[in-house]
Amino acid sequence: MEERQYLTTWKRYLPVIRLHLKKSLVSEQQFKLNIQDFESAGDRGKSGYSFSITMENGRVITNISGSPVARDLYEALKSDEAIKAMLQDKSVKITVGKSFMLSIKTSHISAYK
Repeated sequence: MEERQYLTTWKRYLPVIRLHLKKSLVSEQQFKLNIQDFESAGDRGKSGYSFSITMENGRVITNISGSPVARDLYEALKSDEAIKAMLQDKSVKITVGKSFMLSIKTSHISAYK
């Protein structure tokens, strides 16, 4: 298993992610990632860098074990106190597609679950 090779890259993006996470309560947010940042951290080859993470109350509810890029993003998010607070009582879906566009969709979790 690769050793957190994307963690440093994601930590550099945390201020931007924090800003977009806050805005995502109003509408879906998107911003372009720099492909060179990820390619220099590790070569994903044909498997690529695309992934989707769904979190509820700050806990991942999708299987991200097969994606080191997604796992390291989650580690970076958990290490940021402001982001951890924003994830409470929310359902957040973060996706990165082939075009390196990161999307964040956030909704409140219903109390009537």
